[in-house]
Parts: sequence; structure tokens; C-alpha cells
Amino acid sequence: MLNILSILAGLVAAVLAFVGLIPLLGWVNWFMLPIAFVGLILGFLSDSNFGRNLNIIILIVGGLRLMLGGGII
Repeated sequence: MLNILSILAGLVAAVLAFVGLIPLLGWVNWFMLPIAFVGLILGFLSDSNFGRNLNIIILIVGGLRLMLGGGII
């Protein structure tokens, strides 16, 4: 059950991350990061690894996008 919630949080964060890749919409990544982090925590608590790995990838993509855009120094 926790893995399903982790995957759902990851999918919501992934949609927000893809919107955040559009120029001038990078601020959306600030809303995506907490959702992906909650999904990561749920993924750590579950038995399966897919939800955790999905959220790790999304956090890396969102963090890189914020670093490239100057949002995280």
C-alpha cells in the first residue's frame, strides 16, 4: 500500500517536474520537491523499491533544473 502511495506521489511530482522544465516555469519545481520527498519517505517505508527509485530520479531531475536555473546556489 505504501508503495502505491509512493508511486502516485512520484507521478504527480513527475508531471510537475515536466511542467517545470518549460522556460519561465522553473518555480514549479519548488512545489514538486516536497511532494517527491514525501513519496521518497513512503518508498523507504514500503517493501518494494520502484516507488523509492522513481522519487529519487524525480528529485535529481528537479534539483538539477533548479541548480541550472539559479534557484539553488
